[in-house]
Amino acid sequence: MLERFFKRRVGGMLWRNTVVSTGVFLVGLGVLWLMVEQASVDPVVATGFSFLIANSIHYVFGRTWIFAGSERKVSTGYVLFLGNAVVGLIVTVSLFWLLTEFTPMNYLVARVIVSVFAGLAVFVLNAAFNFRQV
Repeated sequence: MLERFFKRRVGGMLWRNTVVSTGVFLVGLGVLWLMVEQASVDPVVATGFSFLIANSIHYVFGRTWIFAGSERKVSTGYVLFLGNAVVGLIVTVSLFWLLTEFTPMNYLVARVIVSVFAGLAVFVLNAAFNFRQV
């Protein structure tokens, strides 16, 4: 299974995913900042909420550009995408909590670091199991 991820076509999908992920991550980071700094929401709760907003936007781009040509129905794909996002959410919130609880790291820096790990995990799940492109 691992060798299937080391192909040029998959590299293109990962590149497109990185472009989209960066954009929606910035949206999510903005939502996080607004919730924490302007609305005084707990950073862990705000991280979870902003992550879900970003992932809903990400699905639209995933379906139409990253994994174009998927034969899965839109509704089924969205449910599976959100299921994969839950895995990403668990990774995100858990690592975020660990970094902010046990290090002096700023919450925004922690969120950036955590996004790399969660993003790769969700990409692999979507590429292999949801959109079946790998």
